Amino acid sequence: MLEFGSFAFAAPWMLLAAAALPLLWWLLRVTPPAPRLMEFPAIRLLLALKPQEETPARTPLWLILLRMFLVLLVILALSHPLWRPGAMLHGSGPLIIAVDDGWASAIDWPVRRAAMESLVDRAERDQRPIRILATARHASDEPIAISRLLRAADARALIRNLSPRPWPVDRHGALRALENLSVEGSAHIAWISNGMGEELSDHRAGGSGRNDADALASRLQSLGSVQVFTPPSGAAGKMVLPPETESGALIVPVLRADARGENRIWLRATADGGQLVTREEIRFKDGATRAKARLVLPGEQRNMVTRIEIEGETSAGATFLLDERWRRRPVGLASGEASETEQPLLSSLYYLERALKPFSEVRRATITELLKREIAVLVLADIGKLSGHQTGLLSQWIGKGGVVVRFAGPKLARTASGMIPVRLRNGGRALGGAMSWAKPAQLASFSESSPFFGLAVADDVRVRRQVLAEPSIDLNNKTWARLSDGTPLVTAEKRGQGWLILFHTTANTEWSNLPLSGLFLDMLRRIVDLSQGVVADDAETVLPPIELLDGFGRLGPAPPGVSPIPGGGFSDARARPRNPPGFYGHDAARRALNLSAGITGLTPLGELPSGIEVLPYGSDAAIDFKPWLLLAALVLLIADMVLGYALRGLLPLPGLRGGAAAVVLVCALVLVSEHGFAQTVNPPPAGPDAKVIYATQKTRLAYVRTGDERIDSVSRAGMVGLSQILHKRTSVEPGAPLAIDIEADEMAFLPLLYWAVSPDQKALSDTATEKLNQYLKKGGTILFDTRERGNFATNSFGQGGRASQRLRMLLSGLDIPSLIPAPRDHVIAKAFYLLSSFPGRWAGGALWVERRGGNHNDGVSSVMIGANDWAGAWAVDEVGATMFAVVPGGELQRETAYRFGINWVMYALTGNYETDQVHVPAIIERLGQ
Repeated sequence: MLEFGSFAFAAPWMLLAAAALPLLWWLLRVTPPAPRLMEFPAIRLLLALKPQEETPARTPLWLILLRMFLVLLVILALSHPLWRPGAMLHGSGPLIIAVDDGWASAIDWPVRRAAMESLVDRAERDQRPIRILATARHASDEPIAISRLLRAADARALIRNLSPRPWPVDRHGALRALENLSVEGSAHIAWISNGMGEELSDHRAGGSGRNDADALASRLQSLGSVQVFTPPSGAAGKMVLPPETESGALIVPVLRADARGENRIWLRATADGGQLVTREEIRFKDGATRAKARLVLPGEQRNMVTRIEIEGETSAGATFLLDERWRRRPVGLASGEASETEQPLLSSLYYLERALKPFSEVRRATITELLKREIAVLVLADIGKLSGHQTGLLSQWIGKGGVVVRFAGPKLARTASGMIPVRLRNGGRALGGAMSWAKPAQLASFSESSPFFGLAVADDVRVRRQVLAEPSIDLNNKTWARLSDGTPLVTAEKRGQGWLILFHTTANTEWSNLPLSGLFLDMLRRIVDLSQGVVADDAETVLPPIELLDGFGRLGPAPPGVSPIPGGGFSDARARPRNPPGFYGHDAARRALNLSAGITGLTPLGELPSGIEVLPYGSDAAIDFKPWLLLAALVLLIADMVLGYALRGLLPLPGLRGGAAAVVLVCALVLVSEHGFAQTVNPPPAGPDAKVIYATQKTRLAYVRTGDERIDSVSRAGMVGLSQILHKRTSVEPGAPLAIDIEADEMAFLPLLYWAVSPDQKALSDTATEKLNQYLKKGGTILFDTRERGNFATNSFGQGGRASQRLRMLLSGLDIPSLIPAPRDHVIAKAFYLLSSFPGRWAGGALWVERRGGNHNDGVSSVMIGANDWAGAWAVDEVGATMFAVVPGGELQRETAYRFGINWVMYALTGNYETDQVHVPAIIERLGQ
């Protein structure tokens, strides 16, 4: 490489070709253009006597300069000029790229990808092989492994398929992957880090600590020189922690790894449809790694919130999902009275039930029965003595986050159990009455430390009797409400993650008129808001995945291979490859698993071993001029050809000469190409007749429109990719793919359909079912694909996830014969290529076909079913690049998937032709030839 400051030539020896430019100058001067050709009828001799015929003696100067400039552009392009080429790779061994592809890398993933591609470009210029090590586990939870030696093109394909994972990196696993690695010579190692060291947690499931980072850096350094790329200051990952409830508001803590400098971010709370409910600013002080936002929302708006996220940061850590525990507050009521229904106005639960119903779900039963159900708050009205079994259940339940509210009464005044926040005096205290000098007491204003702070105290509330608390050192801290004389009316104690609260008066009007006031309702609402929602987990319940977050914090359908979570262990579950963050359970009762569960802190990467070079992202981004120079040379070559024809008078359009002809011709070519492209990508014309004509003009691959835009877009991209492969390798020249609406469109003109089954596929109407039956009977073929990795792998057809269950529902109305796994000698395995398996994006699933013996449709199976996501393997984007990685076989598996697609099309179009060819000798013998 020849460098001149920020400019360099990757192949400087090509510049020596410029020495031949003087020779080219001489050749062009002595080689004039061909003379202009003119028609020569005899009469022209008389009409054109004055002009003399002139033949050019030399090439015009402007044409010489044009052609020399064209050659110079080619020479410069082949010398590979670069702007800011970056430092050269060290050592003589391969390039090793270690990339942190956990959740924290999603914030600026395009920048990280550009840095990796720049490194690959440099390795390609130096003709050095490449290895890539991703430090986050794969979705299959297999051990981390470093790639084999790759060429630059294969490395770019692997980098394009990399994406952030919604779980932390496992640097301890990456270290194990490097234990037995040996390289030839000294490698150049580039560590694309996330800028983070340790994730402090109460549950260490991996080994992503700072010690692991130091050990990984030391191991990489033992293989060669190491460069560590880190995000800029303040740009390391941030994480939203579980919110806390305080005085009716949601207190949302946010962590950051890099504590340098002040930082302001915005926190967004959104509803299910993405509607913004509220947003709040958070300010990190210099040196602080934690900040909090206070979201004050009315009860109705708070129940709408399903997602809290950091604005502008797309990562699983910057997203927190809220489930029913944060919105629904089931309240259980239990009373010590025996005749509640006989005198409802005197019942201890009458006023409680009516005060709680507007914002809670009220359930009445015994203490033991209520604790078996899902409740957030348990209210005990005048229950004096609790059994040892009940006390143990309540203590365990409060420790998990439950809230117990007790109301005093005659029984509690006589026999106070140990399940109270403060010690009580026996008997109680009477205020007012014929035998008392004291008057009924009013309520005092609530202190700032009380959850009731801010509520207006009603002047007409009077307390006639109460149970008294024994004086103690911590009595003042446990008091939430007082009477005007300073005696506690409401006391509370924090136990574990929950609360034990005591009202020192009754829940009915026997001791006070508090239950008749609006203040009573507001106080209960504040207490219910303190709860953490439903805290009971049923150990027998299994919670399957519903929607899961990807590394960028986007919710999507659960991919194959995700394990359900037992209900009894959900509170201890942590995000990992087998259980990514997202919603589990069912739509009626979703449980949210968040990445921040159990995380208590984040730390920066810290100091690395000496000798390691630390660089910011984008510091070596190079600009390659080679493709632009070649494009400019191509344009000049076309212009030179057009000018040559113009000088010879061969252009069909009169009056066009020189550069004008070139400009017009180039513009015409561009317009024609754009017009042709538009014809390719334009949708079919509207109207049933126009669509039929459009579909029958060419053989077209068709797919069923499911209504799920994500699935339909992949199906279309898959049909486009398969059409391109068919055009390249076979005599089939398919047109643009066609989307089919089963309910509305005619299918008789389509030989085959691809149907990617959606879990939310609507049930077919009777009309659609009849259309499908007629289509299958008249020779049509449908390939159903449930896209569920691991399903249909055995002879247990129909078992699997939601898509498989939906498929069974769709097939229930179709008149199809019994299905079996495709035998090894089936025609689909030899229709064009010889295949032993039929993989797609996934491998291992069986392909189900009709049982042999049918006489219709030339013996071709009208229904084929699998789960390997063939469209995902075939799919290409606008520039023809593959869109999804195929696992576990990589590009070799994709090639097999393409071959299966070709076999499928040939099988549907030609029937059992290949089977007939196998029996040709027997046929000839029978004919006696």
